[in-house]
Formats: sequence, structure tokens, C-alpha cells
Amino acid sequence: MNKRSLLLRATTTAALLCLGTAGVRAADPVFPPNKPVTLVVGFAAGGAADAAARMIAKKLGENIGQSVVVDNRGGAGGNIAHQQVAAGMADGSVLLLGSVGPLTIAPHLMKLNYDPFKDLAPISGGVYFPNVLVVNKSVGVKTLAEFVAKAKAKPGSIDFASTGAGSASHLAGELFNQRAGIDMVHIPYKGGAPALQDLLGERVASYFAAPPTALPHIESGNLIPLATTGLKRPSYMPNIPTVAESGYPGFEALNWYAFVASAKTPAPILDRWNTEIVKVLNDPGVKEALSKHGLDPHPTTRAEFAAFMKKEYNQWGAIVRERKITAQ
Repeated sequence: MNKRSLLLRATTTAALLCLGTAGVRAADPVFPPNKPVTLVVGFAAGGAADAAARMIAKKLGENIGQSVVVDNRGGAGGNIAHQQVAAGMADGSVLLLGSVGPLTIAPHLMKLNYDPFKDLAPISGGVYFPNVLVVNKSVGVKTLAEFVAKAKAKPGSIDFASTGAGSASHLAGELFNQRAGIDMVHIPYKGGAPALQDLLGERVASYFAAPPTALPHIESGNLIPLATTGLKRPSYMPNIPTVAESGYPGFEALNWYAFVASAKTPAPILDRWNTEIVKVLNDPGVKEALSKHGLDPHPTTRAEFAAFMKKEYNQWGAIVRERKITAQ
């Protein structure tokens, strides 16, 4: 073979290789993005969402070989962060630790500048945890059955605190009103700390509290736990029955945080993020760290989380309409 033929063959081979590489690059978006990755949290630092985000972001960054920075954008019950991510970067460099309120409750209560189902794309479930119904000692009950009997004997005599109108703790109480056929009076607070303070001070009777904040007061005997609101008992509260097993089958009212991104993000990037996030949530070290904070990792496929989000949206929409709940 002469030099001219060899040169032609080499040129042809190189061209084919370039075409093949270009095809791969065109089909597969760059991952991880060639820029810093931000995990947005719609709540201030120090809470359950922030703790979960930081534990997950650290391991996620280690796995993909670059830092994942947590960005706390509090305000409007998390709605500000959700709106900003929905309208923001769609190259996979910005993820959101979405939450039950802005994604499935707020749309029934107010006009939002984003549609959770059109403007945000599901990636995976994140961490779930139940509420625990606690009462102060002055209420004089020790079981859920006694609590319901007392509420039925004097309708409107028992109140319950929440972290605000339309919050997960509020909707948990309203769902229980519906299922138990009682009429507890809702007392909204601006966050969990003042709600818990008034419960301990016996200025309010009951509260569907987040376990991490309630546990120390349960262990000290200052609060009486009646039931948790998941379908199964959490590992860190094995002796407290669920509402479901206490006479209300199927009762479930969860707090949850899950991963979403702008709906304009290419599907291959969303799929890859799902793979990476599921890997982190299944990591034994991460699971143990989350468990110490009362958080249950719940990795899912993208489709599974989309179905769960829709189920939650329908359940809370029905409760909002039936109980005539409004944003305050």
C-alpha cells in the first residue's frame, strides 16, 4: 500500500472517530455540569431540611468528584425557593430539596408563580418522617382513644398547634379531625419553636410535632405521645403506636423532602441525578446519619416519586376543600 493510500485511510478513520465522539457528546449531556452544583433548600439553616440537605450534599459531592453547595433560601413556607428553581438554571447545576407544603399543599391554598407539576421535574424521593401527636400533661389522657373520647365529649374544647396555616402539621390535624369525627380548634404559630413552647406551657393542648423536636420532651416526661402519623412505627419510637393501628386504618400524614429540578432540565441529566441520589440515600453511613436525626431515607425512581407527589396532592386538596382551609 502506497503512502497516499495510507494517508487517506488514516484520515478517513480519524474522521469517523470524530463523528462517533461528536454523536456521543450530542446525545449525552455533560454530567456532572462543568460548573458548581447547588442544592437549594427552602428553609433556614438548622432545621430538618437543612440537616438532611447537608448530609446528602457532602456524600453526593464525594461521589461525583466536585462540591455540592447547600443554598438556604427561606421565606413564604419554602415557596420562594421553589419558584426560583422552577424559573432558574436548567442544565442540572441547580437541584432543589422540595417539600410537601410547596409541592402538594400550597397549590390548593394560594395562587403560585409556578406549577409544581409543570415547572418542576421529579428526580427522587429524599427523606420522609411522620409527625407525632403529643399533648401536655394537663390534658389528662395517655392514649389516642382517650384523647378522641375527650374531644367528642366536648366538641371544640381541645385545640392543636401547628407551624402555620397550610403547613404539614396543620393538615395532619385536619386529616385527623376528619377521620376521627372530632372538631379540634386549630391554633397556627410562626414555626415549630413557639408552638412547642406554648404546648409545654400548657397554653395549647396538642401538637402534631416533628419527632426530633418532640423526643427530648417525651423522654423527660413533659409531653405525652399518643400516636405517630406514618403507616409504620419509626425505629426511634418503637413503643409509640401509629394512628393507623389505633383504629384509623390507612391514616398517613408525612413530612417529606424530595429532589426536583427545573422541568426544562434534559431528561438524561435528571436520570443521572436520580442514579447518584439513590446511591447516596442507600449508603449505610448516610442512612445511619439521617436516622440519628429522625429522618428516614426514601430513594425512588423518578416515576415513583411523581406518583407519590400526585397522591399527596390529591389527598391534601380534598382535605383543604372539605375543611374549608384558607391561607392566613
